[in-house]
Amino acid sequence: MDKKFKITINSPVVIGMVTVCFVVMLIDYITRGKAVEYVFMTFRAPISSPMTWIRSITHVFGHSGWEHLIGNMSYILLIGPLLEEKYGSKVMIEVILITAVITSILNGLLFPNVGLCGASGVVFAFILMSSFTGFKEGEIPLTFIMVAVFFLGQQVYEGLVVEDNIANSAHIIGGIVGGICGYILNKKSPGDDQTESL
Repeated sequence: MDKKFKITINSPVVIGMVTVCFVVMLIDYITRGKAVEYVFMTFRAPISSPMTWIRSITHVFGHSGWEHLIGNMSYILLIGPLLEEKYGSKVMIEVILITAVITSILNGLLFPNVGLCGASGVVFAFILMSSFTGFKEGEIPLTFIMVAVFFLGQQVYEGLVVEDNIANSAHIIGGIVGGICGYILNKKSPGDDQTESL
């Protein structure tokens, strides 16, 4: 008898994030850019406003266009499921939220006149986090050093030299957050439950 194949939800947080980003892009397309501008973009605003705190999280779901969206979602779909399988869904949600809030706060402090939207910070958090998967106590993985040099080095260079309207600071901050999270999660001994929490 032939075995039937079925589609499984192997990475609920990653699939959920990609779905939300896609729906937000559709809404933004229908509203001609107003949705991202008002709800899914973070910028310096009064901390007393509830929308400031909402945007500090929702900005990772908004994107400036389809190319921006597809680029970020491709990386998230490639790297995210491996991380979610290793660390669990709860940790993935925490990493996304921490990255979103930290990039929002630092963007508001360092670049008050620049709006920020997109999951690029989360992408770089995932990239640096993934380089720690083979980490052992007292060692620094060579892959982490190489990823940091290539990816973060490129962002520093482009941030200083290239004028392309890309928030390189979010990439760098996201990478730092991912590196720290990867280090903390993998510093635990092999017997520890790594799916609990950061």
